[in-house]
Amino acid sequence: KFGIISSVAGNPDRWIQLLPSVSWTMLTSKTRVPFINKYATPETLGLDRIALASAAIMNYPNQDVLVIDAGTCITFDFISAKGDYLGGAISPGINMRLQSMNLLTAKLPLVQLSKSVDLVENSTKSCLQSGALIGAAAEIDGVIDRYKERYKNLIIVLTGGDTKVLAPLVKNGIFARQNFLLEGLHAVLAHNKL
Repeated sequence: KFGIISSVAGNPDRWIQLLPSVSWTMLTSKTRVPFINKYATPETLGLDRIALASAAIMNYPNQDVLVIDAGTCITFDFISAKGDYLGGAISPGINMRLQSMNLLTAKLPLVQLSKSVDLVENSTKSCLQSGALIGAAAEIDGVIDRYKERYKNLIIVLTGGDTKVLAPLVKNGIFARQNFLLEGLHAVLAHNKL
């Protein structure tokens, strides 16, 4: 039995102790991966981003792929058709946007994400919700448009916890794959068991 551990918090040794019969691979910046990592600071590249790049390579070989992970942060990761991970960008996720508007202003309330907002809202609460959700979708579309100017045959994958609320709002053609990170962990594990 084989397994992979990817943890940015907590004690991964706990899993090893719970399942001692499993041959574990620990995902780190030094783990063998199915792509060439050209990130300037590979030791700072998030394990989630490593897994997503691995999923991109395994699912879309020899193609330019932009993986957008909409979670706590929204990450943009580009993997070239040559199999090179080149980097991307990181911006605040939807809930982080809502929290920061509350924390960094004097009077704006903390509101929860609403999945049904309009472009033009009519209360402070709904305006915050609209700005966070529609603003994130517009940002994603804008970034995709810029990538498409440079990479004509681009594959775009949207994943992460906020995929379901963002996918209907993104105008560009995307593959919505909520479990893409898990596919990437599987790809790393398979690559290390060859």
